[in-house]
Amino acid sequence: MSATQRREQLIAIGRQLFAERGFDATSIEEVASRAKVSKPVVYEHFGGKEGLYAVVVDREVRALLDRITTALTAGHPRELLEQAAMALLGYIEEETSGFRVLVRESPVMSGTGNFISVMNDVAHQVEHILGAEFKSRGYDPKLAELYSQALVGMVALTGRWWLEVRKPRKETVAAHLVNLAWNGLSHLEAKPTLITARRR
Repeated sequence: MSATQRREQLIAIGRQLFAERGFDATSIEEVASRAKVSKPVVYEHFGGKEGLYAVVVDREVRALLDRITTALTAGHPRELLEQAAMALLGYIEEETSGFRVLVRESPVMSGTGNFISVMNDVAHQVEHILGAEFKSRGYDPKLAELYSQALVGMVALTGRWWLEVRKPRKETVAAHLVNLAWNGLSHLEAKPTLITARRR
C-alpha cells in the first residue's frame, strides 16, 4: 500500500470510529489495529489523534458545504430554502458517519470544524440571500443575520432528530420545514413585538 493509500485508509477508519464513539472514546491503538499497522504509522501520518480528527472533520465540513452551495441554484427564495433543506437531509442520509462526526462533541482544542461552525458558515450564505429579500420587501436587512441563524438552526436540529428516527421520508421532512419557514417568512411583521409587551 502506498503512503497515500495508507493515509486514505487511516482517514476512513478514523471517520468510522469517531462516528461510532466520538473523539474521547477513540484511541490511536484502535485505529492502528483496524488498519493492521503499528501505532507509529498513524503518528507518522497525523501526529496523533487530534491531527487525524482535524483531517476527518475538515473533509466533512467541505463535503457538507459543497453539497449545500452546489444545491443553491434556484432564483426564488422558497426554492432556495427547499434546496438547502434537501441538501442537508441528503448529506445526513448518504453520509451518516460523516454527519455523526460533525454532531458529536468535539475536542476542546477544536474551535472550528464542528457542527456549530459548519452551520454558521451555512447561515452566512443564507444571510446574503435573506438580506436581499428583506431589502426588496422593506424589512430591515440588518435582521437577515438573526433570521438566517433561526432558519439554519431549525433545519439543523431537525436533521439531528431525523438522523435517528429516519421517518417520515426526507422529502416530507423538507416539505414540512419549508412550510413552517416559508409560510412564517411570507407573513412577517415589519416590526414585531411580543404580545405580553403590548399589554403593559
